[in-house]
Amino acid sequence: MSMMTLAVLGIVAFLVLILLGMNIGISLLLVGTIGYALAVSPSAALGLLRSLPASQAGTYALMVIPMFIIMGNFTFHAGLSNGLYNFCNKWLSRLPGNLACSTVAASTGFHVICGSIAATTATMGTIAIPEMRKYGYDDRLATGSVAMGGALGNLIPPSTLLIVYGIVAEQSIGRLFAAGIIPAIILLVLTIITIIIMVTIKPNLCPPPHKTPWIERFKTIIEIIPILILFLVVLGGMFSGLFTVNEASALGALTAAIITAIKGRLTWKNFVDIMQKSVQTSAMTFLIIIGAAVFCTFLNITGFPEKLASMIAGLDVSKYVIILIMTIIYLILGAVMDELPMMMMTVPIFLPIAMGLDFSPIWFGVYVVLCMEMGAIAPPVGLACFILAGIAKDVPLGTIYRGAVPYIITILVMIAILTFWPDLATFLPDLIFNE
Repeated sequence: MSMMTLAVLGIVAFLVLILLGMNIGISLLLVGTIGYALAVSPSAALGLLRSLPASQAGTYALMVIPMFIIMGNFTFHAGLSNGLYNFCNKWLSRLPGNLACSTVAASTGFHVICGSIAATTATMGTIAIPEMRKYGYDDRLATGSVAMGGALGNLIPPSTLLIVYGIVAEQSIGRLFAAGIIPAIILLVLTIITIIIMVTIKPNLCPPPHKTPWIERFKTIIEIIPILILFLVVLGGMFSGLFTVNEASALGALTAAIITAIKGRLTWKNFVDIMQKSVQTSAMTFLIIIGAAVFCTFLNITGFPEKLASMIAGLDVSKYVIILIMTIIYLILGAVMDELPMMMMTVPIFLPIAMGLDFSPIWFGVYVVLCMEMGAIAPPVGLACFILAGIAKDVPLGTIYRGAVPYIITILVMIAILTFWPDLATFLPDLIFNE
């Protein structure tokens, strides 16, 4: 059996296991180990299992993942999401589809203090969907806006996907955090415009907007003060150079714990629950990272990444066509794979191609995360959509997917904008880090 055939069979086997419902991390670990044993030898595969997991999990840069997960769990128990949603609702009340617009904006803001698409989608879905249904919003608009809000937050620091990309691509996580901010703001604006266009074309999707007095708007500012404090501690400290990314993540977790205690919600039971959930989520994330590392080692031994990269790079077309091909590949992979393993498998292949086309590795990180956002809301895997199906149990999954489709187009438009104007991703990190 040739190495190329073995690699293709390994990829197919992994996808089959995923479709059969096996845990993603275990699927990667199992296929990667067996594939490596067939490509090299069983003893070499055992040696790989002895060394690689420890070296991957022991990476100092990965410390930020459990720290930000702890921070997110503390903020969830502190109940900061309600105040943020109320703030966005009051300030965006004049816009058509104002509750949907508020949901997207609040989800984006909540991701700053949470860092998790699953937690953001679940939290905002619990708050926003009953509220939108109360005012007669169409289920497609309600669920679609929550799904997009959860996915959009992947560009907002502290983003787990940007952290993992920084480790895989050996890029500065601080620069990646800065690079995601401007594209995230533009994508937020594009998403709100998408909602306005939809409700203008189909007014029956939601009731007309209402005016909120300015005094009520200003009253909501006090509700977001804890979020602003967290924002200043984590991002302000990091971008000003006071803290490293690791230090900022630890201080963010500590600050979130203090805020939760001040709000009177830090009981011993809550503390134990927060720690248990944080350990479980961190363990699941690290299992995927370790499994993906083993699987990628197997693919690298076969030479499959180099073959695929040389084939794509050898196409006699413009660089924009190659980016389009990559985007289509990501869209297809996103339909059947989770974001983390997809990133770890594709970045070593596609990053050299992008750099050969004169795209910055920092730019490519933002581009990849945008592609991951499509996968988060695209059928049939779409993590955000599956989470919403568990919250709005009486809404068919197909309805949720139909509500998310317009936002896939919005993300594609953002990818096009970023491709033609790459400085949108590189300007802010260059400014902050004086390069």
